[in-house]
Amino acid sequence: MNVFDSSLSLSAQNPSGSRSWEGSSCLGEVSQECKAFTDHHLSLSVPCCVSPKAMCSGKLQTGLLVAGYFIYLLVGAAVFQALERTAEKQEKMAAAQMKEAFLQNFTHLTVAEMEQFMKNLTEAIQNGVYPVGNESQIEESNWDFSNSFFFAGTVVSTIGYGTLRPKTAGGQIFCVFFALFGIPLNIVFLHRVGKMLSLLCKKLGKFLYEKGMRKKKIKFLTLLFFLATGILVFLCLPSLFFQKTEGWSYSEGIYFAFITLSTIGFGDYVVGKQPDRNYFSYYRTLVAIWILFGLAWIALLFNLLTTVLEDTEKIIVKDIHQIGKVSKDNVASQQRRCWPAEFIPEEELLPPHAGGDAQKMESLAPDSEHPKTEKNAFS
Repeated sequence: MNVFDSSLSLSAQNPSGSRSWEGSSCLGEVSQECKAFTDHHLSLSVPCCVSPKAMCSGKLQTGLLVAGYFIYLLVGAAVFQALERTAEKQEKMAAAQMKEAFLQNFTHLTVAEMEQFMKNLTEAIQNGVYPVGNESQIEESNWDFSNSFFFAGTVVSTIGYGTLRPKTAGGQIFCVFFALFGIPLNIVFLHRVGKMLSLLCKKLGKFLYEKGMRKKKIKFLTLLFFLATGILVFLCLPSLFFQKTEGWSYSEGIYFAFITLSTIGFGDYVVGKQPDRNYFSYYRTLVAIWILFGLAWIALLFNLLTTVLEDTEKIIVKDIHQIGKVSKDNVASQQRRCWPAEFIPEEELLPPHAGGDAQKMESLAPDSEHPKTEKNAFS
């Protein structure tokens, strides 16, 4: 199978041949219709004429899908902000009071009181409350609209950093239903974005084909364009941006970008969480949009690598079978050479032409004896 002639959707086939959606993240949830570099998109055949009505209908569907998807995220962000912001403010005030009480009485604290203070401090940090700085930081919320939109994006994309999570009962119940309908919507959105990426590659292939380039070279250049553009737009340039905004090294930026887009989401590096840095408004909203489009690209990349590995495995298995068959034939041939002549069948001792002549003589012998038999029977 040619690597470029297979689908780049993240749908996997089980042994029975049916499609299955496996994996813990929605990265693998791109629909089977998302076929970059496939027979459909890279065959470079003469395209059929598409009616303007069909083109308008496709654009309308894409527009409605994108609008509905972002409206869903905006509504979810507003609901999360309304449910969690007040509770978080109360937590911050309690942490500030705990810090003030500790500073006033830390010389007189017992061992038990010190352990209780450490326990409360650890719990506050796990809940996203950092009791550092002055009281003005109480007004800075982890559940403002930008952070809430970022959280909504991580929910539907199943990244789940774990550093920001709902703590109220209402927020937790809403999160369940928000993810229940948001994850399938995210699958459809990724499918559409994947189709847009594959169409760009198709247009590039068509342009190169019209310039008289060979098909194999076009497939290679199209694949190279897909990889280079995606790595530049979704890994290299964002890492420079994170290096400047977060103060990370460039390698840390690359690490964060890949861990995020692959939906691994360790949570050791998260944007917008350093209390000593000033971030511009809607910084995390911009990062959330980068994540949503980057997921579609890396989904196609992972499926391409999966196809390469599957094809390599088939080639290796085929070569092993051929080597085994050749070695088996060689061993059998060597064993026959070591046998005494009287144990070797006569067919193998005769040369090819001699064997054929002997068979013809044997077939003619009964015919020559047949008239003699009839004559003896008559007399």
